Amino acid sequence: MGQAAEGSTGVTATAPVAATASGTAIGAASAAGAAKVVGAATAADATTAAGEAKVADAVTVSATTVAGAATTASAATSESAATATGAAGPVLGVDFGTSNSAAGYLVEGQPRLIEMAPGEVTLPSTFFFDFESRETLLGEPANQALLNGDEGRFMRALKRVLGTPLMHEKRQLLNRQVTFVEIIGGFLAEIKARAERETGLRFDAVLSGRPVVFHGVDDPREAQAEADLRACYEAAGFAQVQFMAEPEAAAIASGALERAGETGLIVDIGGGTSDFSVFRTGETGVEILANHGVRIGGTDFDRSLSIDHVMPLLGRGSQLRKVLGDETTPMPQQIFNDLATWEKIPFLYTPSNRRAVQDMQRLACAPDRLARLLAVLEDELGHDLAFAVERGKIAANAGAGDARIDLGILERGLDAGLPPEALAQSLAPHGQALHRGVTETLALAGRRADEIERVIYVGGSSLMNVVPQVMRALMPGADHVYRDVFTAVTDGLAIAAGR
Repeated sequence: MGQAAEGSTGVTATAPVAATASGTAIGAASAAGAAKVVGAATAADATTAAGEAKVADAVTVSATTVAGAATTASAATSESAATATGAAGPVLGVDFGTSNSAAGYLVEGQPRLIEMAPGEVTLPSTFFFDFESRETLLGEPANQALLNGDEGRFMRALKRVLGTPLMHEKRQLLNRQVTFVEIIGGFLAEIKARAERETGLRFDAVLSGRPVVFHGVDDPREAQAEADLRACYEAAGFAQVQFMAEPEAAAIASGALERAGETGLIVDIGGGTSDFSVFRTGETGVEILANHGVRIGGTDFDRSLSIDHVMPLLGRGSQLRKVLGDETTPMPQQIFNDLATWEKIPFLYTPSNRRAVQDMQRLACAPDRLARLLAVLEDELGHDLAFAVERGKIAANAGAGDARIDLGILERGLDAGLPPEALAQSLAPHGQALHRGVTETLALAGRRADEIERVIYVGGSSLMNVVPQVMRALMPGADHVYRDVFTAVTDGLAIAAGR
């Protein structure tokens, strides 16, 4: 999913070439595909089940490799995808997502997704560094280790760290000094290994999805974010790395199923970003008219709900007494904002933060609330709270009038009510931003809203009611359909990589 600043311009292009925000030109040939897969896939290896998510120190990547990769500060090249993925061997399409990831390749003209775990073609983009076993768990086992209360460090939503200084800072994990380039590289290396085990093929080249914009076209972090992602793939062992805008990949996958001559809009709402592509189908493939994106996704929905409904129970919005006199001052907000932000949670468990909260508790007008905040830091419960918010969000979105965010892990019987109207109120600003993003995309494509004949929703967060509500209000005459919500981007990448 693309991660853009609100209101930032993504791309504009005249047909038949669509340019990504970073300048990668992808011509009509790329919409039809990239390199040819050589060799038929073998039957899935019986050892695939052994790839079932318990990975012994999957982040072990040589420091030399990572150092070399991390200095690759190249902006996107102007090579066409057809040229760039013209490798001698098969090309793996990979969608590294904020919340979930998937991979696939082309077999006899059809995309085939890699089984990431028995019966599953998606892998949660989560990590658990087990302090007792010294292992790194990925995906669902990582989630389960957190829920089991195992001793270790949990991480999620690392895609949102791309382009920031945090990517190259070393941190101590399992008695090793590692960077996020190594951590993400280890995750991508495991995806590569599982694909090779299942297919019997060797994938030295990858066509990766990328947001239309990571941070914003004029943001200095934009080029660095793609360079960071490239470094992660190189650390994972890929010799050739190319990128395609994620909604463009979804358009390729969906366009094959649409009527020729139809104008459509891809609405791709993922965990970290929202991307849009206006496309037109033709007899020879899909023509991308414009790509655009805004930096809003499911984790932002979670953050707003947490700030509005959970953080007040931990002291947000309360007052501190001044040391002298009877006056009060507002509680500092930063620690609450960070605790509500998935990718910032792992960095909160520091002695200095605990001391700061203890100091605030002594002066708090509501010390019982600060006691809960201190318990979160001492017991490292930030991700448990985030998952509780996510579960409450899903229940409220389904229309449950009695939906609640269960905070019993902090205090027996503690919860935050989340009826559908409260959900809608908290997410309303995000709906307004999505509306702006789509209208900007239509302007880039030179199309009016009433010219869109079909709106196609992909990405897990497109299932949130606020998304189709905004789109239907803007384009009431279009057909609105959900299609392969969790895998459309991967399907398109596999098609583009394999032709």
